[in-house]
Amino acid sequence: MSEPIPLESFYDFTQISTAFDVSPDGERLAFVTAESDQAEEKRLTSLFVVPTDGSREPHRLTRVPGGSQPKWGPDGRRLAFVAAREEDTERRVGWQERDEDEEDGETESDADDNASNGNNGDNGDEPKSQVWLFDLSLGGDARQVTEFDEGVREFDWSPDGDRLVVSARDPTEEEREYLERRRDGGPVETERLQHKADGVGYLDSVTTYLFVVDAESGDSERLDDAYGGGAFEPLTGMNPAWGPSDRIAFTSCRLDNPDDTMVRDVYAVNPDGGNLERWTDSDLAINSPTWSPDGDSLAFVGSDPENWYVPSQLFVHDGDEYESLTAELDRTLARGASPQWAGDETLYVLVGDEGKTRPVRVGTDGTVERAFEAQGDDRAVKGFDIGGDAAGFLLSHPSDGQDLFALDVADLGAESETEPASFTRLSRVNGAFTEEYEMPQVRWVTYDSDVSERRSDARETESPGGWEIEGIVYAPPEFDFENPEEHPLVVAIHGGPISYDEPEFRFTHAAFTSRGYVVFRPNYRGGSSYGRQFAETLRGRWGTVEVEDIAAGIEEMVDRGYADPERVFGHGFSYGGIAQGFLVTQTDLLTAAAPEHGLYDLRSAYGTDDSHIWTETEYGVPWEAGESLDASSSILDVGELSTPLLVMAGEEDWRCPPSQSEQLYVSAKKQGVDAKFVLYPGEHHNVGDPDRAIHRISEILDWYERHDPASE
Repeated sequence: MSEPIPLESFYDFTQISTAFDVSPDGERLAFVTAESDQAEEKRLTSLFVVPTDGSREPHRLTRVPGGSQPKWGPDGRRLAFVAAREEDTERRVGWQERDEDEEDGETESDADDNASNGNNGDNGDEPKSQVWLFDLSLGGDARQVTEFDEGVREFDWSPDGDRLVVSARDPTEEEREYLERRRDGGPVETERLQHKADGVGYLDSVTTYLFVVDAESGDSERLDDAYGGGAFEPLTGMNPAWGPSDRIAFTSCRLDNPDDTMVRDVYAVNPDGGNLERWTDSDLAINSPTWSPDGDSLAFVGSDPENWYVPSQLFVHDGDEYESLTAELDRTLARGASPQWAGDETLYVLVGDEGKTRPVRVGTDGTVERAFEAQGDDRAVKGFDIGGDAAGFLLSHPSDGQDLFALDVADLGAESETEPASFTRLSRVNGAFTEEYEMPQVRWVTYDSDVSERRSDARETESPGGWEIEGIVYAPPEFDFENPEEHPLVVAIHGGPISYDEPEFRFTHAAFTSRGYVVFRPNYRGGSSYGRQFAETLRGRWGTVEVEDIAAGIEEMVDRGYADPERVFGHGFSYGGIAQGFLVTQTDLLTAAAPEHGLYDLRSAYGTDDSHIWTETEYGVPWEAGESLDASSSILDVGELSTPLLVMAGEEDWRCPPSQSEQLYVSAKKQGVDAKFVLYPGEHHNVGDPDRAIHRISEILDWYERHDPASE
């Protein structure tokens, strides 16, 4: 048996951000990594550049922590990015006009360290995110371009490279006074329907605008008609895109009650703020507007604002009207996908296609073809970008790591599964880890989804039969798929539910399999990448078809001889936690479960989470649709619970509030069920710092061992 991977090795683990940028000439790729600072117990981001021909190793550009959103200037020699750094030295030296408060030493940085600003959670004494710029032809450190009091969220270059368009909050004097009170520990005051957002905190009414900024001097001008709006604008941003025709596209919601809808429209405006036009009809939730090389067309990602089970699609506005180019594909665009133009009539975009993220080539005439056959079935595409004649990929392989690769755009259409000669590996950030420790084996499995005989509550689902479900098995290095021996099973359930699992490199997979566990990840109904009908089967009926599919998958693992039926453990975050709530109240399949950051009472979640719009569009409001909400709330079936529960939550998780986990925990303890509650202070709907990531895995492994009948 392989040696268990020490959990502390997570500190040596490097993650590459999905947001990277290939230079306009296709010769270089800029990317961001996250690494662990063990002393500070933080993840630190750094900016790297690597040639796309693989002629040298990636070069670390930034040695001061922080950095995101790298974007090459049109000339290919300047690279801008967003970072929260200490103020540029050039801006701090010499005589400067200061207001009276600053002269008295009472600056914004003297605010209470523990008070957030009421919208983005920044402390008053911490630097704000600004745009910084490297001139790689001159060398040296990056210089600060912008200086906005509330920081910069996102930006884009002008076609000539002389200016930038940025989005930034611009409070009125009254709003500024409120923000100061909040930073000093004052009360939250709001009249917004969307009163909070996960990872942001309690929301205020400060408006975000677009500003045009001189790239050399930093002088800025606000575009008064180009402002944001909408329930999730603090999370999605305004997506500014400055096109070759000198028009700036952005997204916003200007409906009567923008906090009560997911609608986001595309607007276009001139750089001087004139000629504002709305280009869509408030029928979509739009993001990632991207101009064609000639500036005549605008591509964007559009989703149904009232039904998130409908696959998101690629749309193009040609100057007069807009239409979907992928409606007939019946596959959703991958989460975070951004259209990539390869000429004025051809685009590439990532889609979720039967449990795999892959690029497709889309013509403006509506033709759609799957591309990059050399990807194979055992690699996931986590990021994609085109610059010049080069395409950059962030590929994830279960045993080989997650790294950057480059390929000639001309080779994207190659039908062979053999990697083209132009396919080049650019990084190996976790090579030492994958070489030192044995990585999991991976297999796809398929099975029929039938109502499990082991379910204690086989609910009537009225779902169409005959579904074939796919899942992924991660097994220990020595596991023999042809002549298997029973192993303890970790049933790992993806979130969403609008998501899917694909073969990929994860530290947790390796940690589990190195300790003798088989990990099973089922792509249950309700998830995406298998078409609208597959996903929509779950709409408004949580706790039904996905439970069937997961339960049938567990039995399949037992029938194949992979899993010991007495040693089956639950694992999952977000909807993975929600699904475990259903599994432990409807079945006796799990030996022990570890639901994380889940929802278990949809009535009480309404208004305490940040997702009231999603709840209403899927179920209705509690005072009108109480029965439907109750039917999808596992807390009401907790009388059937006997499975030991490790319930985990984030203190500031507003997507799945910690009160939900507390309800489940207390209900379990009240009935004498062995249960433990773990709350991570300051955490949102994620697990961020490395010490907490390690603690989380350790707690889960200890819980499994504590309830494993084979444990001594």
